[in-house]
Amino acid sequence: MGLYAEVEAMCETEALGRRTFVFAGQYYCKLDEKGRFLVPSTIRERLEGEGQGVVFLKGLDSPLSAYSLTEWQKVLDRAKTTLDEDQSRLFMHYMVAEAASSDMDKAGRILIPGRLRKVVPVDDEQEVVLVGMYHRMEIWNPSEWRRYINQNGERLEQDMGKLLKIL
Repeated sequence: MGLYAEVEAMCETEALGRRTFVFAGQYYCKLDEKGRFLVPSTIRERLEGEGQGVVFLKGLDSPLSAYSLTEWQKVLDRAKTTLDEDQSRLFMHYMVAEAASSDMDKAGRILIPGRLRKVVPVDDEQEVVLVGMYHRMEIWNPSEWRRYINQNGERLEQDMGKLLKIL
């Protein structure tokens, strides 16, 4: 199963006196005939410490998002504490009802559920790119990902000064 990492980085940060791990980098993964991908080792290590599974959700500006089980529980907890009853119902009906979970198997593979696999248009290469986004990952078709990056190049140039101040 051809898997290579374009950028292999898992960042550790200190937050409020405790260690937290964030997803970072880009990982190109081949899907097998069942729609499974081999989880890159740095991500696998994090998932093994957080329940061995992920929750997939349709993304807002990306095709698909994936949260560790621990992070998904934090999302649900935030929803309970910050949303009023009507907002909570909308969140449950339109976000949570669309979610699907998948466990990592003993070989370190995760299945993208069929109905959500259709959200990421997979081409003949049967490849996806995992993009680290702090507490979650985004899953893109590689062509769509490159198009997104190219379309946002001008915005990146405009905001580069502010972004560099963070470093």
